[in-house]
Amino acid sequence: MTSRTDTGLYFDAEAAAMDKRDRELIPRKLIVAVVSLALAALLIVTFAVLTDRPLAGQPEAAPILTDRTIIIEAEGKAVRVTDAATGEMVLDAKNGGFISVVVDGLERARLVAGVQTNEAVQLALYENGRVALIDPASKWQVELSSFGAGNVAPWIELLKK
Repeated sequence: MTSRTDTGLYFDAEAAAMDKRDRELIPRKLIVAVVSLALAALLIVTFAVLTDRPLAGQPEAAPILTDRTIIIEAEGKAVRVTDAATGEMVLDAKNGGFISVVVDGLERARLVAGVQTNEAVQLALYENGRVALIDPASKWQVELSSFGAGNVAPWIELLKK
């Protein structure tokens, strides 16, 4: 009985080519560059902390021009907003658009902070034009005006109602 054997000639040549390819899949220079970049970032941050460099890229402090305390309830894309002081329904939309996206962030911040209830949040318009949503329960704040005029418009409408 003859057994089937692999002579290995083709297989050995293919294996050698695959070994070479696998070694070059991630070039050594790329690995050195990535590690160097990470170390450089660590050094820059360490220097900034040790020298007490002032924070940059934060919004300018400004007094609140107008604000409103609201309770936001969301289920999927549907959003319901009520005024916390009067209990008046300000918005009831089947598709809340960007508002529902922000509510997802709010719910995540509350989950991380361990907040179990749906507390009221503060919607604030600052004198310098910034619009922010502030959650006192989780200490979370989002600068809504950073997302463009189209996305901040529904929040400004909530302030006006």
